[in-house]
Amino acid sequence: MNKFHIALFSIIIAVFFGIIVTTEEGSMNNKSNAAPTLPPDASRFELISPTVSANMKKLAQQQPQGQQAQGAQTQQQQMSQQQYQQAASSLQGPLDASISATIHTSKGDINLTLFGDQAPNTVRNFILKADTNYYKSLIFHRVENWVIQGGDPNGNGTGGGQMAAEQTTSPFVAGSLGVARGNNPQINNDSQFFITKTDASWLNGQYTNFGIVTSGMDVVNSIQIGDKIEGITINNQ
Repeated sequence: MNKFHIALFSIIIAVFFGIIVTTEEGSMNNKSNAAPTLPPDASRFELISPTVSANMKKLAQQQPQGQQAQGAQTQQQQMSQQQYQQAASSLQGPLDASISATIHTSKGDINLTLFGDQAPNTVRNFILKADTNYYKSLIFHRVENWVIQGGDPNGNGTGGGQMAAEQTTSPFVAGSLGVARGNNPQINNDSQFFITKTDASWLNGQYTNFGIVTSGMDVVNSIQIGDKIEGITINNQ
């Protein structure tokens, strides 16, 4: 093989590897410029979802299953039959249109007005749980820039029972008190509630709005994941 053939062979090899490198770089650029994949609920907020958020997963991993079960059992024991009957007996008949309540948290108090005329069953359920210390020592398991959510006996967004949803007309504004639910708009969670930090008009007509914060929005905005509900007081009913 003479010098000419050696030079030609070298040029061919160089061109071949140059094509491979260029193709790989183009492929990487296309991947980096591709639009990110949006989560399935990006266009509609689902407070309770089969897909648990990263924060909820992290919290659940930090709490052994045995402790979760023990915590749920403790809450059930707190709600004795006698307490429940006493609380239920005080809720006979129609509710007041406006009922004052206070959520005592580890960061301070959040004062509320409950819409007894708009969502009587939801408000009655909330009062019964409050009066029987159901919410005592539960945590806020979800905190985002526009909402806080708590009241789950499991502490990770997976707990609570079911109850029929109530349609309400009050718009979701900063400080609105709503009920968490899954994909079925006719069934609410009977335990978990949320408070909006900002306007959330996309929830209007989709979720039960059963109250409004009258004072303590600074506390709402300071809540972090894991902060405790020390109790809920119903001031008049």
